[in-house]
Amino acid sequence: MADIFDNTILCKGCNNKMEKTVVNQNGLELRAVICKPCNQNIIHPADLNNMENFKNIKDKTYNVKLRIIGNSHAISIPKEIVEFMSHQEEMMDSMVRLCFEDMHRLSLRFGRLKEDI
Repeated sequence: MADIFDNTILCKGCNNKMEKTVVNQNGLELRAVICKPCNQNIIHPADLNNMENFKNIKDKTYNVKLRIIGNSHAISIPKEIVEFMSHQEEMMDSMVRLCFEDMHRLSLRFGRLKEDI
């Protein structure tokens, strides 16, 4: 299927050609086009949809079981979170960073940190 952003897009206000760019919102990188003279931008509709999906699952609380597997403990990550993250980053087969933040909080980081690149 053809992508609308593969075509030339003209600014509605000044009729200048808009340039492709990436906009960062809520930690998501969204494809966009921008008109520098007018400072108008258009975010890709599919990326806006992904941002809405992110908002829907972002602050949702999940109850998951802590299981014992050999000498370790494991939890399952809900499918909708993994699907969203793998769709965004396409690298879910690598290691995950685990951080013990305080007495009642663990954090997981998927993907590489910018300092790792």
